[in-house]
Amino acid sequence: MDNAKYLKTVIIDKLIENVATQFEDVTIDESRLNLYLNGEKTISMMTIPKDQDAHAIGFLMSENVISSIADVEDITVSEDGLRVDVKAKINEGSLENLYKEKTLVSGCGGGITGNIEGSLEIPFNQTAFTVKAQTISSEIKIFYRESELYNLTGCVHKAMIYLLDGSTITAEDIGRHNAIDKVVGKCKLQGLDTTKSVLFVSGRLSSEMVTKAVMHRIPIIVSRTAPTYLGVQVAHKHGITMIGFARGRKMNLYTHQGRINV
Repeated sequence: MDNAKYLKTVIIDKLIENVATQFEDVTIDESRLNLYLNGEKTISMMTIPKDQDAHAIGFLMSENVISSIADVEDITVSEDGLRVDVKAKINEGSLENLYKEKTLVSGCGGGITGNIEGSLEIPFNQTAFTVKAQTISSEIKIFYRESELYNLTGCVHKAMIYLLDGSTITAEDIGRHNAIDKVVGKCKLQGLDTTKSVLFVSGRLSSEMVTKAVMHRIPIIVSRTAPTYLGVQVAHKHGITMIGFARGRKMNLYTHQGRINV
């Protein structure tokens, strides 16, 4: 199993009907990943040490520090997997904004962003891309059924991008925001178009989760759980179709419902 190296076993006392029995329990590895940009330390992230190159690229593009994958000259992951070096053409203003704002977001893992609401100057998403409601229902089932690390540990979040051709790209991490950065980074590294896609995420649709869809021009975002009020506002303002409580054949369409074909 490829994911075995990200798992750690601990001995626990399990209490069942007031009887304590010792069991082995599986936990997820959690490590500090250091990101260096053009030789300078940029940020450290608590994460699963997996897909580190994609994580770095997804994060930097989510923050508009890097505008295009074409601006990336080199990516190197250290032997121990705890350092990523990225050499790229960067937007100095966005990097300075990231250092300046350092807003602690509501996503688990204590993520940082410079993209606070009110500072985004992204064109309204006017894409005519649509998807069938049945496709959303079918894909959300697969999304939760095929989450290997979650099924083993109950301790990770997942993100999935459903592409125009029906294929999917997935990523898992301890942080919801990390999972999105990883899955978007995977798409960018593979040269895949996310402007006609659907982003499926685990957990609530808070503002920073929706903002990542805004930054990558992803027109539709879906979760099995609820949005925040600010998340709804961000989606409405920037032309993102937001779907919450997608369970079975039911779902709530919060914004820009016209992209969903009933």
